[in-house]
Amino acid sequence: MKTAAIILIAVAVMAAAFARPFTQKEKKETGEPGTNNGFVVAELFTSEGCSSCPPADKLIEKIRNDNPGKSVYVLAFHVDYWDHQGWKDRFSDASFTARQRQYADWLNLETVYTPQMVVNGRKEFVGSYEGPITKTITKELDQPAGNALTLQTHVEGSKLHVDFTATPEKNAELVLALVQKAATSNVKAGENEGRQLTHVQIVRQLYTQDVNNTKKISIDLPADFNAKGFELIGFVQHKKDGRITAATKATF
Repeated sequence: MKTAAIILIAVAVMAAAFARPFTQKEKKETGEPGTNNGFVVAELFTSEGCSSCPPADKLIEKIRNDNPGKSVYVLAFHVDYWDHQGWKDRFSDASFTARQRQYADWLNLETVYTPQMVVNGRKEFVGSYEGPITKTITKELDQPAGNALTLQTHVEGSKLHVDFTATPEKNAELVLALVQKAATSNVKAGENEGRQLTHVQIVRQLYTQDVNNTKKISIDLPADFNAKGFELIGFVQHKKDGRITAATKATF
């Protein structure tokens, strides 16, 4: 009995000596979920004049709130082609419509529509389809980390000055979106007449330049800018196919 007990103790000591927790690399190699390495840029094309858009607006708010601390960057582009239906969206801009049409070319789509969501410049969905969108976000976050991008901001008067560093890439551009975090609108005409709509992550300014050009940028700030209510989201996007290879954000 004493011999058996000694053997058991020896085995336990050896097991303890060799035991150690999985490293992140080991978790990935064994198929166990690890921390989020990738990023998500989720672009919603929406409009206050579209009755199908409020559920998509609520979904991007849910996506933002469900992913604190993760590299999930949500943007709402309010397009202008609904403005002739009786209600002009105060956040709409022709450049946002042009961006959506560029995605139609990149993704070989026959037309544009709202609500539409594009994830990382590669996959598009009806903007209110929570299941497929959430699944794609989870998958993208589990991808290896992409290229590097950093932003440093400084507000001076009505100008936002931005310094950035990025991994050099051929045929790629830096996209900067000045984003208003939240707003509400009382819609008085059109398909959403009589409704109070809540918006999040509203793109107010959009700026692009070649990622290998000058690293200092100045952007005009809207008259209602306030540091707590806005943030800057930046990402690197390839001009030929729209794929996004790096993303980050800066607050003020």
